Amino acid sequence: MRSHKGAVSYHAGKAAEGAVERLYEGGGRQIVARRWRGQAGEIDLIARDGAEIIFIEVKHSGTHARAAEHLRPRQMARIYATAAEFLDSEPAGQLTPARFDVALVDGQGLIEIVENAFAA
Repeated sequence: MRSHKGAVSYHAGKAAEGAVERLYEGGGRQIVARRWRGQAGEIDLIARDGAEIIFIEVKHSGTHARAAEHLRPRQMARIYATAAEFLDSEPAGQLTPARFDVALVDGQGLIEIVENAFAA
C-alpha cells in the first residue's frame, strides 16, 4: 500500500500528465499513447504531429526549476531506448521524424514545454 505522501505524489503526477495531454491536444496534436511501456522503461505521453512523433516526459514539482532537476541522464537514456522500441512499430521505423519534449509542471499547475529538450 502506498504511503500518504506517495499517493499524493502519484495523483499529482497523473493530474500533471492529464493537463499536459490537454495542452498538446489543444495545439492540434494527437495523443497516441499514455504511459507507454517497453522493455527499457516507460514514456509518459506520445503524440503525433503529422509524420513526427513527440515523446513527452512530464515532470512535476513545486517550481519548474525543481521539476527540471528530476530528469537525470540515466532516465534520459531509458527514454531513448524505450522510444527506439516504439519507433520500431512505425512504418518508417527508426527513420521516423521524432523529438523529445519535457513538460515541466509547477505547484500551481502552470506548464512549461521544453521542445526538443534532449538535443541540448
